[in-house]
Amino acid sequence: MTEHTKIPLPGEDPEKGNGNGQPGSLFERASGTFGFDAYRAAPVPKELAEAPMKRAKKVVRKAERIDDAPAPQMDAPVAREDVQPAPPVDVQPVLPVEATMPVPVPPGEMMLSKGFDAISFSGATHKVDRKHLREQGLIVPEGGVTGLLEEFRIVKRQILSSARNAGTAASRRVLVCSPLPGEGKTFCATNLAISMAHERDGEVLLVDADFAKPSILSVLGLPKGPGFMDALADPSIKVEELVMGTDIPGLWVLPAGNQTNADAEYLASTRTGEVLDRLTMGAPHRMVIFDSAPALAASPAAELAKHVGQALLIARADRTGQNALEDAYQLLSACPDIKLLLNAAHFSPSGRRFGSYYGYEG
Repeated sequence: MTEHTKIPLPGEDPEKGNGNGQPGSLFERASGTFGFDAYRAAPVPKELAEAPMKRAKKVVRKAERIDDAPAPQMDAPVAREDVQPAPPVDVQPVLPVEATMPVPVPPGEMMLSKGFDAISFSGATHKVDRKHLREQGLIVPEGGVTGLLEEFRIVKRQILSSARNAGTAASRRVLVCSPLPGEGKTFCATNLAISMAHERDGEVLLVDADFAKPSILSVLGLPKGPGFMDALADPSIKVEELVMGTDIPGLWVLPAGNQTNADAEYLASTRTGEVLDRLTMGAPHRMVIFDSAPALAASPAAELAKHVGQALLIARADRTGQNALEDAYQLLSACPDIKLLLNAAHFSPSGRRFGSYYGYEG
């Protein structure tokens, strides 16, 4: 092995040796012979000079103030080629809390329309047979105050209140229906219409919607004629032209019309909504009462329930069963407000006897 004293130290001349008379290393001697000094690496300084840093001054823009106080003066921004200007800042004024709160709107009746004004009825006036009303036990318009009249005054107040609170055209349409035949639906619909006709600032339209067995005209003693079904079947017929006037102020009648084998299909068409809109839209003081077929005996009641806002389900005290009421209620469930009216009840747990205050007991 080579002695450590013979290993040349850096900086010694390879030709002269390491000072001890020994020649330099093989690489040192080759560098001197062939002139490799030009390919040596450049000397590395001990310390590198720091490059000057580019610094940009902060740009401050004036913002709009709510209180209009003068903004403090800021130094003008220094434009530099290598500094991009900041985008403009859109400052929105901060409003007081009271100004951002919604403004209350005073309550009022909303009038709905579908391109036409309120339809007025101008049909011929027919006389209602008062004697026939009395024989059937119905309310006689010019008669005295009776227990029956007081009963239906309470019923109509509930219906008128619900229509007023809802404030829609549909809420002024009332479907009178029973689960099965013989439970008094026509009796209740007729009395309710006569009672509503007594209102000083309104009118009522009684519609015979029992197409299979219409009875409203015979109950009131009115002549036969075209009616509701004819308007549904023929788009060229205006339903208001088929409405009959009566000599009872405020009471109008729309007959059932000619019978067909597709009454449910006509009621399920879009024509039904158009016809009913002509009867109620734009007429906030008009109530429409439908005397419909029994819900469990025919399908028109379930179809009409989709176009009314209230339904009056008649239950006879000595006949209607609970299951029938529940089934009828399910069929009329498209109506948002279904009320139950107990008919032919002779026993009152509270002992009330309507009409006794006026000298009538019944």
